Amino acid sequence: MYWKDEYEFDYCVENEIKFAGKYGAKGEKRQKKRKPTPEQIKKQNQANREKRIRHLLRWNFVKGDYWCTLTFPKGTKMSMQQVLKAVENFRRNLRNKYKKMGYELKWIRRIEIGKLGGIHIHMVINRIPDADVYITEKWKYGKVYFVHIYEKGGMKKLASYIVKKPTEEIYEQMSLFSEEEQKHLVKYSCSRNLKRKKPKRKFYKRRTLKKAIENGPTPKKGFYIDKNSIVFGVNAYTGMSYLRYTEFRIGYGEDEDDWNM
Repeated sequence: MYWKDEYEFDYCVENEIKFAGKYGAKGEKRQKKRKPTPEQIKKQNQANREKRIRHLLRWNFVKGDYWCTLTFPKGTKMSMQQVLKAVENFRRNLRNKYKKMGYELKWIRRIEIGKLGGIHIHMVINRIPDADVYITEKWKYGKVYFVHIYEKGGMKKLASYIVKKPTEEIYEQMSLFSEEEQKHLVKYSCSRNLKRKKPKRKFYKRRTLKKAIENGPTPKKGFYIDKNSIVFGVNAYTGMSYLRYTEFRIGYGEDEDDWNM
């Protein structure tokens, strides 16, 4: 019982090998399932959220696209409903502008509240010619700050930031909103036109799996393996062992960890 799921992107491939026991050998069984602790559940759910958003980023955006922060004037007091309306007006107007210019708008956003209670919106937006001009023009409620995705350290770090949990200080500021409104401050949203793909599943012989576990995985031709991405573990839910690692294409684009250097 051993297989590998491959998630393919333009410049990298995420691999996840799943197997029973130590090597997936005949007769070996998965670890006995145990009821996960609340902390394990939280950790697994957070890891799943990061994985989903990382895949969306890698499938739909490139390092030259924008990470925008949309702000309101200092001291602005708004209900969550007003914030959502402002964001929707901006999204609709920008989408129409992109369409007029012959492009399709793609985006991922997270509404956030600062330590002093200031609301702002983070958005990943695909860059087109003069996109910064259009974005600034369509956000009529305050200032816009731009950086390129690579300046945020790459898709992995950006995904972690987008789904990060609020700190205790932030939770204090969130208490100013109702429980229903707070839900908008702990989740992300994205455009419906983002690409989503299923992984390619491959099955392996035991000797191939054992070699990968004992000697480490080998990259495909034209790729190299990010050593920091190699992780062995056991899924607390299923009891299955796993090996995860990421390959980057040589000569296409540097390792994301070096994007902000």
